[in-house]
Amino acid sequence: MIRIAASLLVAAAVLMPGRPATAGEVKIEFGGLTLNADLELAAGKTLADGVVLMTHGTLAYKRMEIMTMLKETLAERGLNTLAVNLSLGVDDRHGMVDCAAPHRHLDGDAMGEIAAWVAWLKGKGAGPITLLGHSRSGNQVARYLIGKPDKAVKRAVLVAPGLGGADGYLEKGYLRSHKEPLAPVLARAEALVKAGKGNELLKGVGLIYCRDANVAAATFVDYYRFDPARDTTAIVTKIKVPVLVVAATADKVNPRLIGKMKDKVGGKVSMVVVEDAGHFFRDLFGEDLADAIAEFIAKGPES
Repeated sequence: MIRIAASLLVAAAVLMPGRPATAGEVKIEFGGLTLNADLELAAGKTLADGVVLMTHGTLAYKRMEIMTMLKETLAERGLNTLAVNLSLGVDDRHGMVDCAAPHRHLDGDAMGEIAAWVAWLKGKGAGPITLLGHSRSGNQVARYLIGKPDKAVKRAVLVAPGLGGADGYLEKGYLRSHKEPLAPVLARAEALVKAGKGNELLKGVGLIYCRDANVAAATFVDYYRFDPARDTTAIVTKIKVPVLVVAATADKVNPRLIGKMKDKVGGKVSMVVVEDAGHFFRDLFGEDLADAIAEFIAKGPES
């Protein structure tokens, strides 16, 4: 009760009418867990002016380099942001994921948490909401938007979004990272899930960049079973709000993104390519990224 009360006080302080530009952590309860996010209001702005709801990449967190950079650069351009921590099954999670801890989260959990934060923003009187996802979360945002998105979400920005699920991507990545083939481990996990033992831990297997991890069978299946929707380029044209894909020519994580997007641009889908930038848009490339986002949002919300 103390923790919940404290989080409500923080939220109230940040959102008090008439306060100057500020930043602060806010918390909500969802699915039996406390979720947290960093809210930053640009100078002279309130939530009624709109907000960019930002989600981070794989097993990362709200204050990783690219998220911190975007909070600062978008505030300089007059844009409010809410940078959320996806829980990854951990109550009030902070910092990068602890690879040594048991993994009992699902990739698909992100869509429910995004929806919860959208609802929270609506409850606080927020204006037009732009969803922004980087890397894996770019795909998670896209999957949320082809479901039943809230009408308060007017635009989306997918920054170097994930292409998992295409062209043997998962199998190649698992073999490269963990020095063993994916298929036998996935078959073992699927057998446990089928037997109603999805919570049973597979000990010493790999999960993304976590080596020798202890991973629930259901978690392993959720991350590694083929799903064509994990390839953002396969679903981006199904999104019903204007969507901007930002790609980088030196992106070594998703080097095929630009080529796979060429026949997807048009209608509600636009793309900006940042020359020589890498997957995380470091240094001055972050300014190029922020400029592209600000220009896209300045076009105004979908009516």
